[in-house]
Amino acid sequence: QVQLVESGGGLVQAGGSLRLACAASEHTVSTYTMGWFRQDPGKEREFIAAISRSIGTTQYADSVKGRFTISRDNAKNTFYLQMNSLKPEDTAIYYCAAANRDWTTSNRNAYKYWGQGTQVTVSS
Repeated sequence: QVQLVESGGGLVQAGGSLRLACAASEHTVSTYTMGWFRQDPGKEREFIAAISRSIGTTQYADSVKGRFTISRDNAKNTFYLQMNSLKPEDTAIYYCAAANRDWTTSNRNAYKYWGQGTQVTVSS
């Protein structure tokens, strides 16, 4: 029932910025806890950031704290990941996801709905 579509990926030099967006089906952003994950080939999907439903508290992985910011727009049913000071290590496919729970979590198994992913490549 829940559908998610990511956009905004691309190629950027180290130190640059990108803004990812996740367009969701009706009411999803306001009624689900939303998260961003990333994955390189041959590795497990890694938690990046999450924002809780209702009060909108946030959670970030240590690797992106101070550089990435998660936000949402309930009226547009869209949520975002602003990525600044990008590093080559940030190169991955980025996925948005939805969890039917009140509070944020880094556990990928809690997120039952996933987008198709968008590629982010950071050059040295």
